Amino acid sequence: MSDEGEGLETAPEEEEKELGWQRQPIVAVLGHVDHGKTSVLDHFRSLGSERQASVMDREAGGITQHIGATEVPAKILNETCAPMTGGKDFNSPGLLFIDTPGHHSFTSLRSRGGALADIAILVVDVMEGLQPQTIESLRILRDKKTPFVVAANKVDRLHGWRTVEGRSFIESWANQREDVQQYFEERYWKLLGQFSEHGFNIERYDKIRDFKSNLAMVPCSAKDGEGLQDLLTVTVGLAERFLDDRLRDTLGNGEGTVLEMKDERGLGKTIDVILNRGELNVGDSITLVGANGPFTTHIKGMFRPKGMSEMRDAGDRWESCDNAVAACGLKIVAPGLENVLAGTTLRQTNDSDSKANAEKEAYKEASISVEIAEEGVVIKADTVGGLEALAFELNKIDIPIRMATIGPVNKRDIITAQCAEDPLNQIILAFSVKGNTEVQPKLEGPDAEIKFIDAEIIYRILEEFEEWREATKAEMDAAARENLVYPGHLRYLKDHTFRNKGPAIVGMRVLGGRVHVGQRIMKLDGTAVGQIKSLRTRSSDEVKQGNQGEELAVAVMGPTVGRHIEEGDEFWVDIPASHAKRLRKLELTPIEEEILEEITLLHRKQDHFWGR
Repeated sequence: MSDEGEGLETAPEEEEKELGWQRQPIVAVLGHVDHGKTSVLDHFRSLGSERQASVMDREAGGITQHIGATEVPAKILNETCAPMTGGKDFNSPGLLFIDTPGHHSFTSLRSRGGALADIAILVVDVMEGLQPQTIESLRILRDKKTPFVVAANKVDRLHGWRTVEGRSFIESWANQREDVQQYFEERYWKLLGQFSEHGFNIERYDKIRDFKSNLAMVPCSAKDGEGLQDLLTVTVGLAERFLDDRLRDTLGNGEGTVLEMKDERGLGKTIDVILNRGELNVGDSITLVGANGPFTTHIKGMFRPKGMSEMRDAGDRWESCDNAVAACGLKIVAPGLENVLAGTTLRQTNDSDSKANAEKEAYKEASISVEIAEEGVVIKADTVGGLEALAFELNKIDIPIRMATIGPVNKRDIITAQCAEDPLNQIILAFSVKGNTEVQPKLEGPDAEIKFIDAEIIYRILEEFEEWREATKAEMDAAARENLVYPGHLRYLKDHTFRNKGPAIVGMRVLGGRVHVGQRIMKLDGTAVGQIKSLRTRSSDEVKQGNQGEELAVAVMGPTVGRHIEEGDEFWVDIPASHAKRLRKLELTPIEEEILEEITLLHRKQDHFWGR
C-alpha cells in the first residue's frame, strides 16, 4: 500500500484477541489554531434537543488548551445523518469526540489525543491551506497510524459562496454558481498539492472509489453549519468499515486516559477520564500515575455527563452510575487523587497480576521528558503534556530549564528560581497553574519574592517572558553603563584653587567626554593623580557626573596643589583595561572615541595588550 494509505491503517494486533461488544468510536479533532476546530465541535454539541452553550467563550483566548470530550448519542447521530444514509442506522452506539489543543506547541498533549483516538478529523481552513500546526498534526496521525478525514472548513469565505444551515455539501454544491465552483476548484487543487507534498492523496469524499488509498475531504462551514452532516457520516462510516476489530477490543481490564483532576464541591478530588477499553464499576481497584510513580486507590463514585454535555462544562448536569462501559467520558471520585498526573493512563487492577503490570507501565509514564540543566529557569504546569509543551517551546529559543515539575508553585520552586546565578533565569514560568495557598501572595505585587509569569496559553507566557527578558537586560546594561568608567578629559582652571589638599578642591572644565564621582584621574603622561570624591556646580549643587563643557568644583583625594598638580594642568579619566574593552562595543561620541584612543595609546606604551 502507498504512503497515502497509512492514514487509514490500524495498528497491527500483536496477538489474536477475543472480541467483545462494539463501542462508540473515539474521534480526535486536530488542526491549526483558528482554523475552526472548536467551531466544528460546537456545531456537533448543538445537535438534538439538549443544546449546550459554546465552549469558545470560556476557552482562554478562544484556543482549546486541554483535551475535552463530548458524546453524541446514536439517536442524534442517526437523525442528523439520515439524509446522507438514506435512513439506515449506524452500528455505533454514538460518537465520543475529544477536542485536542490546536496550538503548534502542544505536540505532547496532541499526541496523547492522537493515541487515544480511533479516528480523527483534521480541520483545515480552505483559504489558508496547510499551516505548520496542520503539518505537525499530519505527522502525529501518520506516526500513530490513526485514520482521518479532512474537514475543508470555512467554505463560506469563498467569494460568492452561499451557505444554508444544516444543508449537505452535495446539495450546496449543486446550488453554487459556476464561477464560485471554479474558485473552489482552485483552492481544492492547491490543497491537493500541499497534501501530496506530505505523501497523502486527498479527494472530495463524494468522488472517492477507494477509501484505503485516498483521504476523504469534506468541504464544510462550521460557522454556518453546512456540510457537517457529511462530515459526521463519513467519519462514522470509515470507523465502522475499517476499525471493526479495534472497536470490538473491549474485553479485559478497564483502561482510560485521565484528562484532569478537579476539586468538586460536595465530592472532593475527582478525575475526568475517557474510558476507552473494558468497563469500570464502583468499588473497583484502579492504579494511576503520580509524580513519583504509580499509586492504587478504589472507585467510590462515578458520574457521566447528561446528554450532549461537554465534560468540562457539565456543571451539575452529571448522572451517578455504578457501571460504565467503553467508550465514554466519566467523572470518578476516589481517595488520594490529588497526586494524579493529567494525561496519563488509569488502569483497572482488581488482581495482583494486573496491578503488577499496571505499576510497571505507570513508572514509564511518570518520567517527564524534559532536559534539565544546572542553570536555567523554573517551569510548572498542570499536566505532563503541558509541561513538555512549554519545555519544547523554550528549547526552541535556547532557554535552559533548571527544574520542571507538575502542580502548583511551592516554596521550593521559589528558592530554586532565586538561586539562579544568571538574573535572566530568576523566574518561574507557569502554564495553567498558580502558587499554592502559602506562596501565591509572595508571587503577587511589587514586593513579589521572584518574577512569576502564568497564563493558560503558552504563547502568552512566551511573549511576556521575552518582554521581561528584554526589559531586564536593558536594566542590567544600564546599570553596567553607570558603573563603567567613561573617557574624560579635564583642565585645571586658573585662579580656581579652593583647597590645597585633603582633598584638594579645584575648579576644572570638562574638555571632552564625562567625569564621574569615584573615578580616578591621571596626567597626560600617565602619572596617577588621585580619586574624585565630589563634584559641585557653580551654584554649589552636588552632582554625580560632569559632562563636556561644564565647569565644576572637583574634590580630588591624593594630590597637593603646587606639589603634584598646578593650574593649567590637563588630566585624563583613568580607565581600567577591562572597561576599555567593553567601551568599544558601545556607542560613544566622536570625542569620547578620540579620548579613549589617546588613553589606550598611553597605556600600551607600558602594556602592549592593554584593553584588548
